[in-house]
Amino acid sequence: MLVNEFLQHSAGRFPDKVALVCDGRRWTYAEIEAQANRIANGLLDLGLRRGDRVAVWLPNSVETVAAIFGILKAGGVFTVVNPTTKPGKLAYILNNCEAWGLFAPARRAEQARFLLENAPSLHLSILCGPAPSASPTPPLPSAQVLELDHLLETYPSTLPSTPTIDIDLACLIYTSGSTGDPKGVMSTHANVAFAASSIIQYLENTPEDVVINVLPLSFDYGLYQLLMVFKFGGTLVLERSFAYPAAVLRRIEEEGVTGLPGVPTLFAMLLQMDLSRFDLSSLRYLTNTGAALPVEHIRRLREAFPHARLYSMYGLTECKRTLYLPPEELDRRPGSVGIPIPGTECWIEDEDGNRLGPGEVGELVVRGSHVMQGYWGDPEETAKRYRPGRYPAERLLYTGDLFWMDEEGFFYFVARKDDIIKSRGEKVAPKEVENVLYQLPGVVEAAVVGVPDELLGQAVKAFVVCGDGYTLTEQDVLRHCRQHLEDFMVPKYVEFRDSLPKTPSGKIRRADLR
Repeated sequence: MLVNEFLQHSAGRFPDKVALVCDGRRWTYAEIEAQANRIANGLLDLGLRRGDRVAVWLPNSVETVAAIFGILKAGGVFTVVNPTTKPGKLAYILNNCEAWGLFAPARRAEQARFLLENAPSLHLSILCGPAPSASPTPPLPSAQVLELDHLLETYPSTLPSTPTIDIDLACLIYTSGSTGDPKGVMSTHANVAFAASSIIQYLENTPEDVVINVLPLSFDYGLYQLLMVFKFGGTLVLERSFAYPAAVLRRIEEEGVTGLPGVPTLFAMLLQMDLSRFDLSSLRYLTNTGAALPVEHIRRLREAFPHARLYSMYGLTECKRTLYLPPEELDRRPGSVGIPIPGTECWIEDEDGNRLGPGEVGELVVRGSHVMQGYWGDPEETAKRYRPGRYPAERLLYTGDLFWMDEEGFFYFVARKDDIIKSRGEKVAPKEVENVLYQLPGVVEAAVVGVPDELLGQAVKAFVVCGDGYTLTEQDVLRHCRQHLEDFMVPKYVEFRDSLPKTPSGKIRRADLR
């Protein structure tokens, strides 16, 4: 199945159903299908060829949704770039994937001009939304500059014909680049369709589901909310961000939202709020990924949302989703991120490639149709993470994450290989220390890293964010840690901060803390 057929089939089944709620407006499946077809026909007429890459540098909006599906319908490959990405980094991405086109906000016409001049492959820039002034943006001699409205008003809404098949690329999803330049993970239509179907299966989604998404569509977790909802024919409530939590909670109440995907930082914010002011009884499930939820937060979330099923999950851009914990297992294994998603296989290996048994720590290896094709234009990095599998042309994903497995096959995250702290000759997993910190009343966020130490090799350093109304001292934190941790795990340093550095998708940037 092709990803653009998610929209096409749902528009055929539910043409008048509300597919998208965004910026105070509602769009039906038929309306979005028509917009996407017009964009596709315009792109084809302007010279887009099968497999050409097109970047979408827009916030969460109907324009972004229509652009994604329009690019796919034209046989192109989309890449959504976070709207906060600076032009210099965006220019790197455009040059890396040799982008043919760019969807950009009209209010950023000057930055779009910079990009057109610094990305030689760009053939076309499409400006979306209102411009900052009434004067039109003058075209550049080196490239075409059009307004999105021109495509929507000029080209027909008939379904274009393209020769795309499911092993063609659908999208490039760029990693955050916290350890270097961003890398574009290549995802085929078949990769995306399998991953979406598997997740839909275990979440038990139906057309009656209403899912709210506050995560950027540039983040694969946010992007898949759109793709999955359009595949099963539900309704997506698309928010720009979680900057105003109360407004988002009101939207859940107003729209009868049944699914809330989040990350640990989002749920930490929710747990600081008085949720009794909102009727959140429509919520059927909560999902978490991006980083493991602290066990204490799992307990409190279950108390705050007693009628919702909570799914702890683990995944990474290189294969989308990998593990999920069935909600009925939360009481027995709150520290686990679960079992392989339907249709996939996972195991743990040591550094010599030997499979490990229960209780042994090693690298998680993933096998399945959701294992992506590698990194665009980077065969060396691809070879490190994607290695030959059992059958010819099969690839396994070596995640770079350390796990252990219990006797019943449930997996437990330990740490990123690079995050393990070696102190006094012992190995310290940051997550183990962080889980203890989260048990201390008043701790809203915590991160633990290793810092150089002449005596210890590395010393354990804790960064702590306190909630409103709480005052904690370094001695409070250390006393709590000594009560619950082995001595070599107790932080040597504690630093209090108002906030922790994060990626646009809400992950804590440990490299910045180091």
